[in-house]
Amino acid sequence: MAEVTLEVSRRERSGKEIAKKLRAGGKVPAVVYGGHKESVAIEVDRKSVSELIQKSEHGVRSIFLLKMSGTDQQRHAMIKDIQIDPISRRMTHIDFVRVVMDEVVRVTIPVHVTGTAIGVKEGGLLDWQVRDLHVECLPGSIPDTIDVDVTALNAHDYLRVSDLKLPEGVKVLDDPERVVVGVTFARAEVAEATAEGVVAPATAEPEVIKKGKTEDEK
Repeated sequence: MAEVTLEVSRRERSGKEIAKKLRAGGKVPAVVYGGHKESVAIEVDRKSVSELIQKSEHGVRSIFLLKMSGTDQQRHAMIKDIQIDPISRRMTHIDFVRVVMDEVVRVTIPVHVTGTAIGVKEGGLLDWQVRDLHVECLPGSIPDTIDVDVTALNAHDYLRVSDLKLPEGVKVLDDPERVVVGVTFARAEVAEATAEGVVAPATAEPEVIKKGKTEDEK
């Protein structure tokens, strides 16, 4: 994974009013932590970091080389969390976590399904159950996606985590028996049962739990 260089400045003062003034001036308050060192409060240019995220091949999962303005200090880091204003949709705070290029990191990688399953061509439905996987690898080996080829799947065939072909040096941390994707005729069978007067049992909507910080400053 190629690194992205971002110039940052040390933030000497903190607090809601200071953060408000920074944002008004086009800056985003941020913090760098981890790596067995103390946290450092910094500020970054909103436009610069937004453009880097958009233009980078890896987006928010990029490895950033943070260069401290006016010094020769620099440090590799990844974005751990970004807080977004719900109204303006602008970044209000960024958490960077230090990374050491020869030490493994844990990240979440999206699953990318390729091909058209045989079972789907025969009228089945693709049952895509897992959209992201938790992996462990060196920072330079972080893949863009975990590719899953479903071409050979027939009806009622499933691929589990243990069946996936992973890039060299990448280890999945999820349960090996967890089903990632498969082919099912479940909806078609339900439709037939309903047509014959058999009422299918209701299914509850899954609860989505979103985690995020609500604090304005670290």
